[in-house]
Amino acid sequence: MKKILLMMLIAFAPLFAQVSESIEVPYIAYEIKMGKGFEEVNANCLMCHSFGYMTNQGPQSRQFWKEKVDKMRNSFKAPISEKDSKTIVDYFSKHYGNGK
Repeated sequence: MKKILLMMLIAFAPLFAQVSESIEVPYIAYEIKMGKGFEEVNANCLMCHSFGYMTNQGPQSRQFWKEKVDKMRNSFKAPISEKDSKTIVDYFSKHYGNGK
């Protein structure tokens, strides 16, 4: 019984923590490269992801971007059409690709 009470105390202790000063989350501006396909990225990708999340993948190959878009469609059931998928892959390959 004492173990259970101790575990509950440890588990709930963070709920009673207080901070006396305000906390500011820094704003990070990400450069968004405009171009053909941005509208499709905006309509299909930004509903779930921040632009920073997508571009922080680093410069990647066309195959990488295709696999990511396919994963979103097939595994996560994102409602992205075949036509939009190709356009999104083209956009990321051109603007955030590594030339491979």
